[in-house]
Amino acid sequence: MSSFSALPVALQHKLASATRSSSSVVMAMTNLNIIRNIIFVLFILRFVRRSFYTLRGQGIIGYIRHAYSQIRVFVYSLFLRAPGVRGKVDKQIAETLTKLEAKLTPQGPGVIKFTSLPKEAWTAEQVQAELDKLSAMEHTKWEDGRVSGAVYHGGSDLLKLQTAAFSQFAVANPIHPDVFPGVRKMEAEIVAMVLALFNAPQGAAGVTTGGGTESILMACLSARQKAYAERGVTEPEMILPETAHAAFNKASEYFGIKVHSVRCPTPDYKVDIRSVRRLINPNTILLVGSAPNFPHGIVDDIPALSRLAVTYKIPLHVDCCLGSFVIAFLKHAGYPSPYEDEGGFDFRLPGVTSISVDTHKYGFAPKGNSVVLYRNRVLRSYQYFILPNWPGGVYASPSIAGSRPGALIASCWASLMSMGESGYTDSCHKIVGAAKKFEEAIREHPELSKSFKVVGQPMVSVVAFASNTPQVDIYDVADAMSAKSWHLNALQSPAAMHIAFTIPTAAAVDNLIADLVLVVAEERAKAAERVRQGKAAERKRGDASALYGVAGSIPDKTIVRRLAEGFLDTLYLA
Repeated sequence: MSSFSALPVALQHKLASATRSSSSVVMAMTNLNIIRNIIFVLFILRFVRRSFYTLRGQGIIGYIRHAYSQIRVFVYSLFLRAPGVRGKVDKQIAETLTKLEAKLTPQGPGVIKFTSLPKEAWTAEQVQAELDKLSAMEHTKWEDGRVSGAVYHGGSDLLKLQTAAFSQFAVANPIHPDVFPGVRKMEAEIVAMVLALFNAPQGAAGVTTGGGTESILMACLSARQKAYAERGVTEPEMILPETAHAAFNKASEYFGIKVHSVRCPTPDYKVDIRSVRRLINPNTILLVGSAPNFPHGIVDDIPALSRLAVTYKIPLHVDCCLGSFVIAFLKHAGYPSPYEDEGGFDFRLPGVTSISVDTHKYGFAPKGNSVVLYRNRVLRSYQYFILPNWPGGVYASPSIAGSRPGALIASCWASLMSMGESGYTDSCHKIVGAAKKFEEAIREHPELSKSFKVVGQPMVSVVAFASNTPQVDIYDVADAMSAKSWHLNALQSPAAMHIAFTIPTAAAVDNLIADLVLVVAEERAKAAERVRQGKAAERKRGDASALYGVAGSIPDKTIVRRLAEGFLDTLYLA
């Protein structure tokens, strides 16, 4: 008999309903607890997994060192925000930026600034006269070979040809291949020629871009999209040498890719392969090597990176933006080519899946030209942007830009055809020959060898050198060379400077060595005088010494970032 039989029927129904409701609540709570526990377990597993890969990649000592560095940065940032300190820092930054503005933006009664359209159209003569004034503004004389890199000039005859090609295709836009078929043909041929230079296999592909940064961005995007499409990777990571170009870090910020920066230890300053191997995990979408890197001109161990790429089935990008047509022609010019006995540094290695090459550097094309190469068309397709349902029609573009200047493509094509293999072989011989001569002077000159040491074993066009004595501060040397109208590159971590040789710079290598010898003698004399004066000695700091001295001595880079941001703002002051 039911236990509810003595109760009214209506009450029995209510009690039964309450019992069922209570059971449902208990069941729901149980299910909720199970789901909560599952989520918690997944969170713990994710944390443990991340911690495992971090510890495996960095090692216990490396992990502790990283944690200490982060704590140090945090504490120093608190110090900079302290009321008494913050005001002084802000004042000094403002003073520095004011000086920078005065240096970069023309001032004075003779300077006319145009901040609005002229009421009446200028004549061609008026425009040309103003262009002549702008061209004649005081600047470092790159024409005399006194600038490191920056201007990759192939000669006045080539410049005239480029100007003619630019003029002929000034209105061309490759987004309309039916309107400008000649530009489409030239662009495809540029890609084909550069693919051949870097020993691409059958079926390889590529795209022209607006510069090395865009080429690198596209390679990173392709790797990210490939990993997502083929492996479902949603938290992508890439592993690169600490000397890799800053464009990889830009790609990291733009595309949400975590960067593992691997040290390049002395004495060879190449990426540490064992560290790269330890950092590889299921989220790794790309390995990176430089041939050569920008800071020191060192070619990473690309064959070893290729073996890792093949073993772990991860794309490998080789950045040849700087080396470009010099590294490709080393063997032709009679110089050793990197890792020739191990398969080279390009598509001959099975693990290399993409390469970035700047045609606007040692290809001598006008600025705004580069190429990103892929082992196959599938890899290239991952960088494409396609919107099939746009109201304006089906939209497709191969890279970041939509419209692109066909004139630059025409000028690049004209440069490649005008130079040919013989021209690039000759330029490689001149450039690398000058670099070798300068390197030899640093290593063997009686004065220079006492003060400097060459960073690693450069093989291409860049030679970096650091001080090997406390008597000579490398940044003071940089400032002193600047005072002699040399524009060299100051480096950090380690403190050093470099010169990237070009055709104009190669012709001035003897003057460079002579001035460097004079500067070293002057700096040694200053050091001796400071020792004589003792504590009373006052040391004047130049721009490079002040900036990089500060950057290297403080853990928090907020001040440096603010100065860099101010510099960029200054560029747009009319």
